[in-house]
Amino acid sequence: MAAESWPSDVADELRDAFGWHGEVTVAPGPRGATSRIWRVGVGEARYALKEGRGEPPTAVAIDAEVAFVEAARVAGVRAPALHADRWGRRVLPGAGTSWLRLYDWVDVRPVDLGSPATPGALGGLLARLHRGAPQMSTEADGTAADPWYERPPRTAELLAAGAPEAAWSGRLFGRVAELPRLLELVRPVDPDRLLRCHRDLHPGNVLADASGGLVVIDQDDLGPADPARELAKVLFDWWSDPAPELDAMRATYQAYLDAGGPARVRATADFTMLVAARLNFLLRQLRLVADPATKPDDRAWAEQEIDESLRILPTVAHIGSVLRTLSSSADPRPARSDR
Repeated sequence: MAAESWPSDVADELRDAFGWHGEVTVAPGPRGATSRIWRVGVGEARYALKEGRGEPPTAVAIDAEVAFVEAARVAGVRAPALHADRWGRRVLPGAGTSWLRLYDWVDVRPVDLGSPATPGALGGLLARLHRGAPQMSTEADGTAADPWYERPPRTAELLAAGAPEAAWSGRLFGRVAELPRLLELVRPVDPDRLLRCHRDLHPGNVLADASGGLVVIDQDDLGPADPARELAKVLFDWWSDPAPELDAMRATYQAYLDAGGPARVRATADFTMLVAARLNFLLRQLRLVADPATKPDDRAWAEQEIDESLRILPTVAHIGSVLRTLSSSADPRPARSDR
């Protein structure tokens, strides 16, 4: 929905659900692969309205998100709170098949990746999230841990989803040819090592507030993960485009250790989550482009995501250089997740 064509019935439902009075304004905010944010003004109050597509989150998933945000707050990590309406609903119907959730609005901006303070701040933030994270061996609804983070697609699936006439097709087929060596690094996760993790802490989901403090948003992918694998993925999500920035990775990792983070990145298997999530995301975007039912703006977005995914897909050499770099970090205490 666009701001100038905000459905009046949805606006009326929100006004009634939250007991709003007076003028309600709506302005478009950032969007992601499967959702977007709208800035809602109600008098002097400001809210972030998240519009999602597909299956709405379940009640137990929402409960897990609320618990994560509360634990983050106790650990000193800022994350916007979710609001329930007057009847206790935390997910409301939107226009068409979309669904809506209302959060506190926080004035944020992208983190300055060039600041010398950023790697340390990031490592400390992740350590605080991991230190207090409870064990979590299944998804919030009790189903098995999502294979998205541990089981990459087969090479044949990526090839079948590719579009030979696309501008990026040559790069796709070139990268697919390298995949067998990368996929050899993937190993099943040890269920005893799983904690409740954010699982999507890329720079678009960790922003800076007015004081420069880090704010964690978008808990939609919250669930069980090996914290060492999340840590390895975060290092690449922040500090590798296209090749690893080894000094920044070392600084983030050292800050994580110094802040009491429980995980250690010590083996190529610790990069399983990185490899699986990157390739599963690439496959999803390839299928969106190939689907004739995909809307033009969603197809254009997927095209951009494919271009970026191919650019930042790690290599075996990248992972080897990162492991060697991290091995020189000073470890102040034994790791909880030590092998």
